[in-house]
Amino acid sequence: MKKLENLILTYKDFPKKGIDFKDVLEILQYPDIFQELILKMSSNQFLKNAEAIISIDARGFIFGSAVALESSKPMIVARKPGKLPGNILTREYDLEYGKNSLSIQSDALKKFNSFVIVDDLLATGGTVDCVTKLLQDQNKEILGLITVIELKELKGRLKLDFPVHSMVKI
Repeated sequence: MKKLENLILTYKDFPKKGIDFKDVLEILQYPDIFQELILKMSSNQFLKNAEAIISIDARGFIFGSAVALESSKPMIVARKPGKLPGNILTREYDLEYGKNSLSIQSDALKKFNSFVIVDDLLATGGTVDCVTKLLQDQNKEILGLITVIELKELKGRLKLDFPVHSMVKI
């Protein structure tokens, strides 16, 4: 995974001053590394026990859809405001640089009881905590989180009461 770590680019002061944005999109330009990453993410034990995957808007969709395909699991999306039709469940959360909200289509959750969340990055844990609360409000179980990157110094995993598997910790 050292090759993977070298492909994570850092953009200083984005999206605002003081934030070092970690960009995983470079990984997609190397199909062999991307494939290896998805195989490793998909082999996680708590994923095997989940009924479905929840992936988070927007870069989480890239990794979540590939993991869903590789693991033969259904995928549900958590989207930013105004992006989903139908009956939706919405919750607001704090970012390290502001506020936002996420929504999930309520009908999409009905068939499944246990989920693994897949996202590109774990920072403060606010986004994942938002999805967790949306699911728990519907009496759904979260078996774990799988991320490409975890920013250790922000201690996001401490907000979560389920296992976290990060491919790269920086």
